[in-house]
Amino acid sequence: MAISTVTEKLLAAKKAAGLSFADLEAKVGCDEVWIAAVLYGQASASVEEATKIVQALGADEALIEALTEYPVKGSLEPVIPTDPLIYRFYEIMQVYGMPMKAVIHDKFGDGIMSAIDFTLDVEKVEDPKGDRVKVIMCGKFLPYKKW
Repeated sequence: MAISTVTEKLLAAKKAAGLSFADLEAKVGCDEVWIAAVLYGQASASVEEATKIVQALGADEALIEALTEYPVKGSLEPVIPTDPLIYRFYEIMQVYGMPMKAVIHDKFGDGIMSAIDFTLDVEKVEDPKGDRVKVIMCGKFLPYKKW
């Protein structure tokens, strides 16, 4: 996966500081997944938020402006992901996408789940058979308009 120079610098600063995304959440006051999206250029921050992120990382303050630019969302390459973890989400949508769509339509009607009015949380669930990843997506339902 190709990442921008800005992202490379921010991730290097994160590593050098020894911080997790959860640490950044505590320092910045914004959700860890959202902060990660900002670092990867998939979300934009206000000047205040960008300043807090860059300062928490101990990174070059020249990066603040880059974090406030409007991103081209979903622009990560390649289209079919090759990273095994990211590919599993693609695979999940291949297998469960249509069933999820059908269940959402049963419960809400014809429409979509917003990716704009949306939150994403990742939790670790300890299990004696092997820890589990719990991903919680919460988006506003938007019915299709009839005219």
